[in-house]
Amino acid sequence: MTDVGAVVAERTFQVTRGDLVRYAGASGDFNPIHWSDRVANAVGLPGVLGHGMLTMALAGRLLTDWAGDPAAVVEFGVRFARPVVVPDDDGGVTVTASGTLSEVRGDGLVGIDVTVLVGDEKVLTQARAVVRAPTNAA
Repeated sequence: MTDVGAVVAERTFQVTRGDLVRYAGASGDFNPIHWSDRVANAVGLPGVLGHGMLTMALAGRLLTDWAGDPAAVVEFGVRFARPVVVPDDDGGVTVTASGTLSEVRGDGLVGIDVTVLVGDEKVLTQARAVVRAPTNAA
């Protein structure tokens, strides 16, 4: 097992307006701040925002990809710190996630602190998970 403090997983995601439309359809969250610049600006937002739960799901994907099994994630919680503004272009916004080993338990479970950034800004805080460590974790 890797030492506490080691980065065990890193991943970059591109989030586009098309992703927001697909997520809205899957989640049922059709709030216009997730698709309309006009509405987002009218309520004082800097632009269309990605769904907070979509951002959390990306962090979750980092964990499940590392563990190799979605059922390996035993606990996962976050605080939403900043919105993810998604521009109306083909590139969207880059979301970077990384997981750092914070605890190794004797029962095969590990603690992972997750960092999720847009640029240099944390968009999730207190992002922590308890995961059943993969057998191939080095």
